[in-house]
Amino acid sequence: MRAAGDDEADREDARRVLAGDTDAFAGIVRRWQAPLVTLAYRLCRDRHRAEDLAQLAFVKVFRCLKQWRGEAAFASWLFAVAYSVYRSELRRRWFAFRSVEDVQEDRRAAELDALDRAALVRDAVARLPPTYRDVMVLFYFHEMDVAQTARTMLIAEGTVKARLHRARALLRKRLPSELDPGARDE
Repeated sequence: MRAAGDDEADREDARRVLAGDTDAFAGIVRRWQAPLVTLAYRLCRDRHRAEDLAQLAFVKVFRCLKQWRGEAAFASWLFAVAYSVYRSELRRRWFAFRSVEDVQEDRRAAELDALDRAALVRDAVARLPPTYRDVMVLFYFHEMDVAQTARTMLIAEGTVKARLHRARALLRKRLPSELDPGARDE
């Protein structure tokens, strides 16, 4: 995520905003714009929509800033608010993802190189049910640990572990055998 120094800058900017200096919110936006757009993109796979979602998240963060208690890192709270906004907005709209079967057929004749493999994995993750997809995106693509993922999604750590386990099992069934780590071990 971010360095400890950034948390201090976030805390200071939040304090200033709450004291009436709304211009201080620009520092928060500057530090967190790219990570929030990236998170949204990984959930919806549409760059323009991701930018819109990030903007909605910042509006919500600004409006709810007084609710941040400062007990946890600002980043954890920010991601939890953003994730909540994204999930709410994505539930309202259907996003079409390429099917993993189509990707497999398109690429079966060609040898899978590293980029193709990554694309297949991303497509397979994108097609998971939202409960499993979201935990995979936060844990693997945003490199959050189990505790950070749990805080962001507002669920128990055990639930994160269970969802990761189930998501991996679903991916093993959906991915071609060339990408199944278990198939290589046998």
